[in-house]
Amino acid sequence: MTDETNFKSICLLATRVMGLPTGSLVYKNRTRHLQAARASAGYIGLTEENISREVIAKVLNRDRTATYHYERTHKKNFQRCSVYRDTFTKIYKEYMNVSDQKDFFINKRQMKNYLLQNKVTESKNSDVKLEVKSCDVKCVINTSYFDYLNQFENIKLALKNYQYTINII
Repeated sequence: MTDETNFKSICLLATRVMGLPTGSLVYKNRTRHLQAARASAGYIGLTEENISREVIAKVLNRDRTATYHYERTHKKNFQRCSVYRDTFTKIYKEYMNVSDQKDFFINKRQMKNYLLQNKVTESKNSDVKLEVKSCDVKCVINTSYFDYLNQFENIKLALKNYQYTINII
């Protein structure tokens, strides 16, 4: 998964848990329950998934500086605002339940063997390298320029039950 896909899934989770319309976090509406859900999703993306501020801002259709606001005001809002506290608690509990259900790898050899057994192939003359990271374990898949999209899709299919990110290096 890319960071953008990860954050979109956090936003989808937030809207589902709070009973909001799908995609409503990007609305320019400033009602308190919508702001609380947006800020909670942004804070979880920043702190739990280490998603970049630019990606969060792009997905939420906001300026990057809004992510600084979410991070800076989280503690105060959690202490003083019952709407934010209840919203964040609901979303975070559900996020942790989903996150706990995901599998992970012990070491990079186990990850690479798993990928190679699940239709991911490496090429000897590699132009592009795909770095796959799951928790603290990462491995590199060597592929060619013409085949890297196929391998990218194969990795996504193989790791659908895992928590992961893919970067092109």
